[in-house]
Amino acid sequence: MVKLIALYTKPENPGDFDKHYHEVHVPLVQKVPGLRRIELSKINGGPMGEARYYLMAEMYFDNAEAMATAMKSPEMKAAGKDVMSFAGKLVHMMFAEVR
Repeated sequence: MVKLIALYTKPENPGDFDKHYHEVHVPLVQKVPGLRRIELSKINGGPMGEARYYLMAEMYFDNAEAMATAMKSPEMKAAGKDVMSFAGKLVHMMFAEVR
């Protein structure tokens, strides 16, 4: 299994961010072909106090081929366009292999 991880730094207006994220962005992501599950984690601190990140989203796929296909899909392109419109300066994305 593989996943696309999106880490978001704290937005200027968390209420507006959360509303858009849950009401607009998540429904777009849920349409991505091959997506097995999406897991959201609200970051509330770290061992040394305040954390750098605000939210972590993990999008799981069966394998690298399924994720590559998903990344090229119109649904993922729509989700990518949306995330850049409201969180482009906040988001850091990476791929990972689940072990």
